[in-house]
Amino acid sequence: MIYDVTIDGKNHRLDLNRVGDRWSCRLDGREVEVDAVLVRPDVLSLRMGNEAYEVKCERVAGGTNIWVGSAQFTAEVHDPRSLRGRVRAVDDHGPRKLTAPMPGKIVRVMVNPGDEIEAGAGVMVVEAMKMQNEIKSPKKGTIQKILVTEGAAVNAGDVLAIVE
Repeated sequence: MIYDVTIDGKNHRLDLNRVGDRWSCRLDGREVEVDAVLVRPDVLSLRMGNEAYEVKCERVAGGTNIWVGSAQFTAEVHDPRSLRGRVRAVDDHGPRKLTAPMPGKIVRVMVNPGDEIEAGAGVMVVEAMKMQNEIKSPKKGTIQKILVTEGAAVNAGDVLAIVE
């Protein structure tokens, strides 16, 4: 998987491939040894060479805040293969579909239809390759529909819920 990553305004090319229980990682054409474990949603334990780091992520409008230890960075990740990876204006008007970012299984639904929700609040958790990913609301609004149930298998791009 190749990603275009912008960290604090500097562009990078990241090529990640799963090789058994490890990751093959090339950053700007340079091979980097990486081992990552999802400790809890949005927190990774990351080992690069002989160094270990705790990496925390928080999705915000227009990107992601990343903390490596006490250092904070602003990042944007774009998947050039996907329409979802294209930059677009934030649209808080009208319904928004929450889609599965990868194939996996729904392990937890945290809201019900009709619930009021804040932007960035957790809606459900998808598990893929033993890693759990929290799907968050892209906007403040009301949950109109939940289209999946706990235990359901989903494919990348499947609509999981609608927020209006």
